[in-house]
Amino acid sequence: MNAMETTGDQADSLRQLATTVKKQRKAAASLVKDDKGSKGVRVISVTSGKGGVGKSNVVVNLSLALASRGKKVLVIDADLGLGNIDVLLGLTPDYTLNDVFSGRKRLEEIIVEGPGGIRIIPAGSGLPDFTSLGLQERVKIMDELDALEEEFDILIVDTEAGISENVAYFNTASQEIVVVVTPEPTSITDVYALIKLLATRHSERYFKVLVNMAKDTDDALQVFAKLSNVTSRFLDISLDYLGCVIKDEMLVEAVKSQKPVVELFPDSPISGCFTTLARRVLENGGERRLKGNVQFFFRRFLGSGAAMENS
Repeated sequence: MNAMETTGDQADSLRQLATTVKKQRKAAASLVKDDKGSKGVRVISVTSGKGGVGKSNVVVNLSLALASRGKKVLVIDADLGLGNIDVLLGLTPDYTLNDVFSGRKRLEEIIVEGPGGIRIIPAGSGLPDFTSLGLQERVKIMDELDALEEEFDILIVDTEAGISENVAYFNTASQEIVVVVTPEPTSITDVYALIKLLATRHSERYFKVLVNMAKDTDDALQVFAKLSNVTSRFLDISLDYLGCVIKDEMLVEAVKSQKPVVELFPDSPISGCFTTLARRVLENGGERRLKGNVQFFFRRFLGSGAAMENS
């Protein structure tokens, strides 16, 4: 492909992305109600300010807990280049998102089945090609995900840790953002930095907080209070407490066995935390905010509003 063709492709992608944003903004009423008659996939990103907070384990076990309540769950491992969802589940996928972005495979062709009926879109490991997505890759994943809308109830995006452009993209493209934080002071500081970035640069205003590796509920509430105090002083955002997952040696054993703890030790206290968390996620799904930026499965927001494009 010559330079002129590459420039043309980038311009086409930019126009497509701009058109999508325009449609969303025109179609936006501030809230979209998610009642029993509504259709469309609920998209939740799970993110963190630093690594080592157990985010991927949260994603895996929350997904299974949601599946056990009858939900069809799709998980995207969005830690491009260092994906580990497949490792946690003992899976060996033949293809990853790298194959999709490079044009070798379609998204539906790389989806693998995990325990409990959950489905996984694996990320590459040790492959740096797409650790920073361009416009073409962003448009491609949005278009291909859109074709899967009828197959799933919930999409959970496991972002990489930190404040990279990919982290910002996957969070802003999701309807709901769940930030995972632990009682460690460095975790609280780093998750505040992530929230500040998403709020000030990307106009995100709504965040849910999950405290992982807590000693108990009181410990988790103290962590949430610390984070809430600093965000209320410096940021104009809404911070909601989603719940906690306690520190439990059963999780260590599950990771070693490459099995979800809710599957290996279903009666353990930590599995009870994920059951409670899944219930709260479903109970708090009554309102979906339509953002001004591009979102996954955006076409469901347009509906009859698509006619507004020409207005």
